[in-house]
Amino acid sequence: MATRLTETTDVTIGMRLDELISSIDTIPSTQLYMAVVVVSVIFSFLLLNSGGTSIEQEAPPSSPPSSTPLKKITRQGPEPKWHILKILNYAAVSSFLVSVGCFASDASRHMNDSSSLFKFLFGWSFFLCYFFGFFGISFVDADEIMEGQNFESSERSTSSKSKAVHPPAESTPVCTVPSSFEKPSLSKTDLQSKSNEELSNMVLTGQIKDHQLEKLLDHHRAVDVRRLAFDSKLSSVGCGGALTDLPSGPSLDYSRVFGANCEIVVGYVPLPVGMVGPLTLNGRSVYIPMATTEGCLVASTNRGCKAITQGSGATSVILRDGITRAPCVRMNSAKEAAELKLWCEMPANFATLKHAFESTTGFGKLLSVEPTVAGKNVYLRLQCFAGDAMGMNMVSKGSLAVIDFLKSVFPTLVLVALSGNMCTDKKAAATNWIHGRGKSVVVEAIIPQHVVRTTLKTTVQAIVQTNIHKNLIGSAMAGAIGGFNAHAANNVTAVFLATGQDPAQNVESSNCITLLEETEDGDLWICCTMPSIEVGTVGGGTSLPAQSACLKAIGCKGGGVNPGDNAKQLAHVVAAATMAGELSLLAALAANTLVQAHMTHNRKPTTAKST
Repeated sequence: MATRLTETTDVTIGMRLDELISSIDTIPSTQLYMAVVVVSVIFSFLLLNSGGTSIEQEAPPSSPPSSTPLKKITRQGPEPKWHILKILNYAAVSSFLVSVGCFASDASRHMNDSSSLFKFLFGWSFFLCYFFGFFGISFVDADEIMEGQNFESSERSTSSKSKAVHPPAESTPVCTVPSSFEKPSLSKTDLQSKSNEELSNMVLTGQIKDHQLEKLLDHHRAVDVRRLAFDSKLSSVGCGGALTDLPSGPSLDYSRVFGANCEIVVGYVPLPVGMVGPLTLNGRSVYIPMATTEGCLVASTNRGCKAITQGSGATSVILRDGITRAPCVRMNSAKEAAELKLWCEMPANFATLKHAFESTTGFGKLLSVEPTVAGKNVYLRLQCFAGDAMGMNMVSKGSLAVIDFLKSVFPTLVLVALSGNMCTDKKAAATNWIHGRGKSVVVEAIIPQHVVRTTLKTTVQAIVQTNIHKNLIGSAMAGAIGGFNAHAANNVTAVFLATGQDPAQNVESSNCITLLEETEDGDLWICCTMPSIEVGTVGGGTSLPAQSACLKAIGCKGGGVNPGDNAKQLAHVVAAATMAGELSLLAALAANTLVQAHMTHNRKPTTAKST
């Protein structure tokens, strides 16, 4: 009877657990521990010791600021296969749920079968150990580490952005802080024994400031070292080798000049070329060459570039793009002149003129014709898209074709001058200020108030008030046309000379109104609106080796992928450089440091002559 009661008594989980523990106790401890160790070692080896190749990552933002190109940190050796964790997570959760389902589907049988119950409990114990030990790791670390492992491929897919932004220049501009005028502490003797490459690396790593090279080295060698440093910087933004054709010694290939740039040549005038930057412009770092003999201009502009890059960076937009030519034609009467104007303004007739114009060029596109009547005279202001050329030859050739066609419609028409001064080229004119000529550009930036204090050495309120009373009220009292700025012509001309533009066109290209405001957060907003920047990246002086090298340094040499792209980029750069110059000069005026800077950099020290 007792035996039958025992056989029919229900078996509980506790009883089965006791039975399992008893069975486990029969296993020798050494074997049990060895099995656990072997499983753990195999799992760890597969997970952590069979990874991929080395990883290259950008230096972290916390690294010391430098004007050097973005550095790579290479981690050599195998990397853990962290993605296995995610795969194991899915596998573990799925297996655990399946095991629970299997047990629940026939629980009574599994409860009465010690072998089957042992398998389930052993498996669940393993899952619990995994969940407590590894399940959370993938959510904490795997995504970040996987991002590092995929850095190279993601960098290639976004190279136009990731490689293009450099930190602000490390060197303090030499015209702003008195300590900049002090002699460097490095020994000249120690530096003389180093190679140019070693010295260049010292510049790139901030051990030597680039503006101190002439104080430490022979002047010619200082230029060579600085060229190596800037070539490294330019290489990181895709413009490596740009300085190869920019001469640093006396040289000029006169065969390149003959028939293109100058007549009756007797020599050439060398101009020093300085490089400012990095300047963050439309999300990319650019370095800007400036040819000038005015001391402090490059250093001051470099300070403006630093402040802009420390802030939001510059954002520039092209509003209009069209070069103009305005032939002057004369009719027999004012009535005929009026008829010509009305005829040109009819859409069907404009289409005919457009066809005549564009028959002379492969890139030029006639955008508009604006006739202006003055008695018997009619001034036809033709606006033309010129691609990457500045476009004066293109628009002049097309204008002649338009005049020839108009003569067939108006037999009494007489061409007085191909340029009737309503273009208006190389002269201050309200028409350029209002309607634009070349590229009309607006560029802006926000400078944090702490950058205004530390880099520009003034306050937001002071610089805003200086701009109002100088650039706006002062220029208005002077009756200025397009001159509501501090010194836009300085930067425009310096970039023009470096990049082979027509320097005489700085007259209209320097049209600029500079506006400054204090934001709601107390930061500084600055904007330059320039309606008539006339630039090109093909033709004219852009073909000369030195000027071509400067265009290459900017990243806009020759024709663009799309017609006009490179010329527009150059216009963006001119406007941004102008804004940087405006910012720094206004800060100097607000802080009353302008005279000190120019006395330091525009005056050579006097030396006693031997008698």
